[in-house]
Amino acid sequence: MIEVFVARLGLDGASNSFVVILQEQVGERIVPIWIGRAEAEAIAAHLNGVAPLRPMTHDLCKGIIDALGATLESVHVTRMAETTFFAELHLDRNGLELVVDARPSDSIAIALRCGAKIFAAEVLLAVYETSADDMTSDSDGEESAGSSVNEFLRAARDADVESAEQLKRHLEQLRPEDFGKFTL
Repeated sequence: MIEVFVARLGLDGASNSFVVILQEQVGERIVPIWIGRAEAEAIAAHLNGVAPLRPMTHDLCKGIIDALGATLESVHVTRMAETTFFAELHLDRNGLELVVDARPSDSIAIALRCGAKIFAAEVLLAVYETSADDMTSDSDGEESAGSSVNEFLRAARDADVESAEQLKRHLEQLRPEDFGKFTL
């Protein structure tokens, strides 16, 4: 597992889906994860220091973790099957490690609130070896990234059939104009 951080959050104009970009702490590789609007708003609110008047779902999760006397040690984005990413919450309660299956989008939002580290499996970083610096701004100031959502998801879905090396070669051949639009 490689430690990552939330490098960007945006809207993919090609699919009108929200995307969180995780970047490795020491390095330039990224993992784009397409997420729902509610989770994107929760992540954006925390990143921008916006405190809700009442606890939202991820704030509630943090409150439950705290009330149970546990600590969220880390979040692990473990794998991708077809087009679905998988993650785990790694909690500690009095020396007992608890692992909870969760969606990456929820896991990231909770990790940010708890100050927990986020990790991604090496294979996920290897699948998409485009660096965060490869993201460029167009004349409207919107960011472009990776491949189009459909191309990335199709390639990811085929990863079960193709070897990781074949998928890597496919992604390396993508051009900037194949990329979707991202806005904050």
